[in-house]
Amino acid sequence: MRAIFFDEDDARAVVARLRADGFEARVERERLAGEDDDEDHPWAVVSDAPAFMLEVLVDTHDGWLDAEDDAAEEQSGPSEPLHLPTAPKRIKRPDLD
Repeated sequence: MRAIFFDEDDARAVVARLRADGFEARVERERLAGEDDDEDHPWAVVSDAPAFMLEVLVDTHDGWLDAEDDAAEEQSGPSEPLHLPTAPKRIKRPDLD
């Protein structure tokens, strides 16, 4: 799980709290698409802590949770292959099918 914060001090406070509770946590700079200014990039806290703990800390420090893509893919599982047509569909002359 990742928690995103706009203030570096908030991100570092969350990391300190998680480490004090015995979890692995680190701070990374999160680069968002379309952001040109390096000073405007938010801070990401990546941790192995349970989601409910991160939710409480995010609420306290005005951030948000960002679930990692791998976790979402594992939960959804593989999808069924699509059934694609083998030829174009005739709309104007259906009698030629």
